[in-house]
Amino acid sequence: MKPAPDIATLRRYLQGEIDAAYIFGTLARSTRDGSVGAVFGRLAETEKRHALFWKTRLLASGAADPQPKPGVRARFLAWLARRFGAAAVLPYLARVEEIESHGYDGEPDAVAAGMPADEYGHARIVQAAALEVGGLPGKTLAMVEGRRRGGDGNALRAAVLGANDGLVSNLSLVMGVAGAMADERTILLTGIAGLVAGACSMAMGEWLSVSSAREMSVRAVATEANEIASIPEIEREDLVVIYRSKGFDDTTARRLVDGLFRSPADALDALAREELGIDPAEPGGSPWSAAATSFGLFAIGAASPVLPFIALRGWAAFAASFALSILALCAIGGATSLFTGRAPLFSIARQLLIGILAALVTFGIGRLIGVSVA
Repeated sequence: MKPAPDIATLRRYLQGEIDAAYIFGTLARSTRDGSVGAVFGRLAETEKRHALFWKTRLLASGAADPQPKPGVRARFLAWLARRFGAAAVLPYLARVEEIESHGYDGEPDAVAAGMPADEYGHARIVQAAALEVGGLPGKTLAMVEGRRRGGDGNALRAAVLGANDGLVSNLSLVMGVAGAMADERTILLTGIAGLVAGACSMAMGEWLSVSSAREMSVRAVATEANEIASIPEIEREDLVVIYRSKGFDDTTARRLVDGLFRSPADALDALAREELGIDPAEPGGSPWSAAATSFGLFAIGAASPVLPFIALRGWAAFAASFALSILALCAIGGATSLFTGRAPLFSIARQLLIGILAALVTFGIGRLIGVSVA
């Protein structure tokens, strides 16, 4: 059993709960879907209760009345949620909750207050809130519970990865040509060609990927509809098993399923969401929109190592290109931590290591080839 926490530890616990309550509260207020908003509201209330507990403990320990405000990270995550939607921050929050819940293991005061059970049971809180508001789509529940870490709506994740592809690939290309001692005009033309070629390739790949995924989803939903028509009893039992796995007792699960199967459309909607993880009304995004977005994001990342060669010459252009790319790598590394759950410093260091290593390798190969050709 852990010893009683000191003042610094109590303050850290309090700040963590304040931050979580602020983020979940922001999600509750900014989410258009009232069902999902109710879920976030329930989570925010849980975190507020935890915060009050630690504030009371701090006062009892002789600390001055703590009045903590949401931290910078919490405010940034809340801004991202308002800008990109819940999917942009939920995977990160799920990871943080998982880590911090174990921080209360063996903590006498927290255990006595049932806080570890609260943290471990957030998925159950989600389900209870879903029952209150009439049920949530299985796909949404899974996203809120953190099981769909690469959610379909995660625009932030796609933006970060797309820009990263453009940055690393074009930085390596530019450094390789610079290593061969090419002049600035040649480097600039090569960088622009790499930007356009890479962006076109990414756009085509994204178009094919989204189109294929959409076609597969449509086919899967059509198959499910045929099975409901031909073997309805088996499909009923499948849905009962799914609801029982979510915590419903057998009687409640069968009552819900009986109600859904009164309408084939409702039954299909429920099975598609719960069994396939597909929204029948939206089996996939627009491939053209995905292609355009992929093109633009790759181009933004690829522009960083090229821009300095437009205005500068010689080693000044080379140094500025490398420095601008380093800043971009840091920004991408920090953003990556939002959906991997890793510490920001770790993600930034890893991103820098990979990007710089790739640039140095291609620079060295370019230098060797340039000397050989000369």
